Amino acid sequence: MVAGGSPFVHTLRVRYAEVDGQKIVYNAHYLTYLDVAITEYFRNFGIAFVDAAAFDIALVKATLEFKRPARLDDVLDIDVSVPRLGNASFTGRFRVCPHGRGAEHDPHLEAEIVYVSVSEEGRAVPIPDWVRQRIQAFEHPAAASGE
Repeated sequence: MVAGGSPFVHTLRVRYAEVDGQKIVYNAHYLTYLDVAITEYFRNFGIAFVDAAAFDIALVKATLEFKRPARLDDVLDIDVSVPRLGNASFTGRFRVCPHGRGAEHDPHLEAEIVYVSVSEEGRAVPIPDWVRQRIQAFEHPAAASGE
């Protein structure tokens, strides 16, 4: 689902509270990992969700493909990219791999999540231009610089 070469990677370690009796990551925790990764993706270029009046998002659809289990104390790299920007929605793509192995390694999980830009009241609103510009510059730096 996700091609290699994502421009942003967030690293985290599997904690005891996130595994089942077999010391395998319980499947619902992957959504938390992806939530942390998309938050850090935006924080990386100066967008924090502390001011919901400026920009906030809601998850509307998630597709997760479980490839192989991650285990207690594994260090994971979560590749994040935003390949599609709509008017009010965008798609995040994720690839969870062992730390330091790169995107070519067999992933633990691949995911695609559709998010919608929302108002403080929770209604869909267009993605603000300043957010759109930062995403596009981050995802496509050559196009943003006019090359």
